[in-house]
Amino acid sequence: MSYNLIERINDDVSRALTEDIGTGDLTALLVSAQQQSAAQVVSKESAVLCGTAWFDCCFKAVSPESEIRWLVKDGDAVTAQQKLCEVSGNARALLTAERAALNFLQMLSAVATQTRTYVDAIAGTSAKIVDTRKTLPGLRLAQKYAVKCGGGFNHRIGLYDGILIKENHIAAAGGIAEVLKQARSIAPKDVFIQIEVESISQLRTALDAGAVMILLDNFTVNQLEEAVAVSRDYRHKSDQRILLEASGNIDLDNVRRIAETGVDRISIGGLTKNIQAIDLSMRFV
Repeated sequence: MSYNLIERINDDVSRALTEDIGTGDLTALLVSAQQQSAAQVVSKESAVLCGTAWFDCCFKAVSPESEIRWLVKDGDAVTAQQKLCEVSGNARALLTAERAALNFLQMLSAVATQTRTYVDAIAGTSAKIVDTRKTLPGLRLAQKYAVKCGGGFNHRIGLYDGILIKENHIAAAGGIAEVLKQARSIAPKDVFIQIEVESISQLRTALDAGAVMILLDNFTVNQLEEAVAVSRDYRHKSDQRILLEASGNIDLDNVRRIAETGVDRISIGGLTKNIQAIDLSMRFV
């Protein structure tokens, strides 16, 4: 885990605890300030675990003396009724940190689980599942970390580390060739340039303009197969590596068929946007 992510975890947890605790946890006052307690977290359903660092940070931020012993790690598949970890420390601190800690663990495990489902669905093909910028505000790095725990891959983190040219950019710049030329003139060396196309005709225009990373937006399976063939022919002529990404209207019913067309990547906003928190429970013992 990179330093940048560790720093972001601290920021995420600080915001969450500030939001939840406000001027003070009144209900925690129901127990003695000296009471020591232990609890355990159990999964109520099968899932892919993710978010242990956020969980730990919540308890440590409230009380550095809190102790957490994990029986599993991020990326592990867990089953219903499986014990995930044991937590011990000051009872008030455990009660105060509980909700924020579980919120992170439940949400990030949901992203990892959703991602793993898609990754498993295309197993055996050469395609990769990638995420998008359709993330919860302020929690992008956390959710993108969860995608990786689920076996997926990250697209650009934000607008600063990749150029994705979409239909409005093309229209505003005056066309595909024009916008690609402009992008190359401003892009730092370590920033990729990707262009979105909506038809085979646009694909050909983008290839003729030198595009090497192309997003195929809302293509049918037949159109994707044609796009792969067109790209393959172009590779032979130009000796360039063309990367094709399928996106739009992709779900578990059609993702494997899309992967089998030969596209390199499949981007799915639902990995981070359309999720349902994993059911986890923390109980004092």
